[in-house]
Amino acid sequence: MKTIKTVLFSSAIAAIATLTGCASVSQQAGHASSAQRSFFYVGGTYTGAPGKELMMGQMYVEKLQPKEVKQPYPLVLIHGAAQTATNWMMTPDGRMGWADHYLNQGYVVYMVDQPARGRSAWHPDINGKLRMFTAQQLETLFTASAELGKWPQAKSHTQWPGSGRRGDPVFDAFYATQVESLASDGETQTLAQKAGAALLDKIGPAVLLTHSQSGLLGWVIAEARPQLVKAIVAIEPSGPPFHNNNANKSKARAWGITDIPVTYDPPVTDPAQIQTAAQPTPDGDGLIACTLQAEPARKLVNFQKIPVLVTVSESSYHAPYDHCTAKYLRQAGAPVEFIRLQERGIRGNGHMVMLEKNNIQVADFLHGWISTHVKR
Repeated sequence: MKTIKTVLFSSAIAAIATLTGCASVSQQAGHASSAQRSFFYVGGTYTGAPGKELMMGQMYVEKLQPKEVKQPYPLVLIHGAAQTATNWMMTPDGRMGWADHYLNQGYVVYMVDQPARGRSAWHPDINGKLRMFTAQQLETLFTASAELGKWPQAKSHTQWPGSGRRGDPVFDAFYATQVESLASDGETQTLAQKAGAALLDKIGPAVLLTHSQSGLLGWVIAEARPQLVKAIVAIEPSGPPFHNNNANKSKARAWGITDIPVTYDPPVTDPAQIQTAAQPTPDGDGLIACTLQAEPARKLVNFQKIPVLVTVSESSYHAPYDHCTAKYLRQAGAPVEFIRLQERGIRGNGHMVMLEKNNIQVADFLHGWISTHVKR
């Protein structure tokens, strides 16, 4: 009976915390202590016929507030495609996630669910079609790359916790977190730009930490609020510029790094005005030849004063081409540093670095870069 009462009491406390939108972060399982958790929504507009209006485009934001703030600016953690804020909360095998780790280092941490995904409402009659990754796609690209990956660097993947295959409890726990996301990159970027700008207007200057598909969101949020973005840490951002890295190199990101307009100088009113030139040869073995701007290159007006880190892991499917995104940004005048994790002694990682066995080592490396490049 005592055990049942304890469970009921704990459940009641959790329910009260949920209803109030604020709770102490658990002190168990390595979580940060003496912190406050709260949530809110930003953005969103009413749309629809009179009397049938719905809100669309709002974005769920979860805030972790440390007892003592030690860092000058908060971190905004933005997940990639098919993911939600759970990426940052805990690893699928139960270890501490980046949110609590950064909280322990004195950051105010914000985590979002992108608009029209997760806890940010998607409306079938308003938003566009959805897409979903299959288990086999994630095995190949994220978790069992050493066995299934076809790119040159895939065999170096050693850091996923478990076999990375269906039936392994860690993989199954990871795949259970996957959700549908908007099929249209343009709609995703448009909604996230508005909501991201609203978030920065509410919280003030911040560091954006993006991953994969949300790399594009970091660019468009910086385009909208360059004065409020203190730095961008882009972990394997979607790329490379102008095309997807596949056999037929289908066109993508018409504006170079985005699918929606960004401001260039000299001005661009149609992305067809951006003249491109392919590298005659790749920069090295296992790399693709980059498509960059033809010289003289236009400058990205709103990126000139924002420190940017583009980083890629040793074995990721991004390893052959993420340097192209960094080259493009640097050519356009952005202060960009490109770092391969293995160059800093961080070996064996795939695409989902925040969930892998050495996730805290990666997080500490990123914290070090932020501490060096972001000043009050």
